[in-house]
Amino acid sequence: MTERTAAVTRETAETEIEVTLAVDGDGDATVETGIGFFDHMLASFATHGLFDLTVRCDGDLEVDDHHTVEDVAIAVGEAFDEALGEKRGIRRFADRRVPLDEAVASAVVDVSGRPSFAFDGGFSQESVGGMASHMAKHFCRSLATNAGLTLHAGVEGENAHHEIEALFKCLARALDDATRVDERRSDTPSTKGEL
Repeated sequence: MTERTAAVTRETAETEIEVTLAVDGDGDATVETGIGFFDHMLASFATHGLFDLTVRCDGDLEVDDHHTVEDVAIAVGEAFDEALGEKRGIRRFADRRVPLDEAVASAVVDVSGRPSFAFDGGFSQESVGGMASHMAKHFCRSLATNAGLTLHAGVEGENAHHEIEALFKCLARALDDATRVDERRSDTPSTKGEL
C-alpha cells in the first residue's frame, strides 16, 4: 500500500500553519498552536485515530482563538484529503460513540467527497482552557468541509471539557474506521466509480 501522507502549509494575515499527517501512523503527535486545551484535543485526536500528526500554528491569539482553531481545521482537513488521494479501497463509512465520564459523543462519517456537516447538542460551559467551547463544533465543520466529509456529530454531558474531549476522540475513531483499507476491494467504494 502506498503511504498515505501529506504536508500542508497555510499562511494568511491571521495565521501561519504547518501540518504533516500520516493516516496510517502510530498516534504520535507534536502540536503547538498557542492554545493549551486545543493542543491537548489535537494530540488526543492523533492518539485515538492512530494518525501521526504535526501541527505548528502562529495565530492572532491577541484577537481570540477563532482564526487559529478554524485555520488549523482547514489545514488538517486538506491534509486528510491529500493523503487519501483517490480513496481506493477505503471502507468509506463509519459510526462511533465514545463516552468520557458523564459525557458521550457521536460521529457518523462518510468520506464521500461531498462536504456536509450537522451537529446535535451543545456544550455545558462557554470555554475550556482558553478555547471557546463552540469552536469544537466549528473545528468539526471546517475539517469536514476541507476533507470532503459528510459528518454528523453530537455531544451531551455536564462538563464541557469532557464533552469536547469525547467529541475529538470520537471523530478520530470514526475517521480511523472510515479511512481503513478494506483488503476485499481495490476500487473506489462508489457506484459512480469515484468519490
